[in-house]
Amino acid sequence: MKDVQKELLAISNALSALVAKVEKMMEAVETESGADTKAAKAKPGKRKAKSAPKRKAAPKAAAKPEKAAKNDAQPTMLDAIYTMISRSRNGITVERLKKRTELEARQVSNALYKLTKKGKIETISRGVYVKKKK
Repeated sequence: MKDVQKELLAISNALSALVAKVEKMMEAVETESGADTKAAKAKPGKRKAKSAPKRKAAPKAAAKPEKAAKNDAQPTMLDAIYTMISRSRNGITVERLKKRTELEARQVSNALYKLTKKGKIETISRGVYVKKKK
């Protein structure tokens, strides 16, 4: 048990050292980029904090047609999973959904949760889902 704790401590220390190196590298990249050069030239002793870039609001009328076109062009992940579940006669397992959709386990789990909350599917047994009968 002590050997495992020693190994974990060594890994933790190595990760801490890597984090420090990455932070130094990030600072070097930021100072090399053009964003910090203006502030550095103005006041060499003080560094100005970066502010988030300001965004302009998109016109509301233009946003709705783009969204509608996106939904018409390609079905969503929820639609694809719901279609697979509704086509199965005896239900479909989470493993089969993961293989067919090529999604991560978390993504499939979240989709199943959303479909269950919407009342579109139900659980037969653990890990097996079917289309909810109306």
